[in-house]
Amino acid sequence: MRINYKPHNKKRARHFGFRERMKSPGGRRILSRRRTKSRIKLSV
Repeated sequence: MRINYKPHNKKRARHFGFRERMKSPGGRRILSRRRTKSRIKLSV
């Protein structure tokens, strides 16, 4: 059996990071929703 999850922080940040979220309206919606919930971590 192959293990598929091979984590890399740079790749993760580029995909789910704050700046990436700020680029699109959908990402901004995610951030605002997380702010409403008072999440400590808004993004990676």
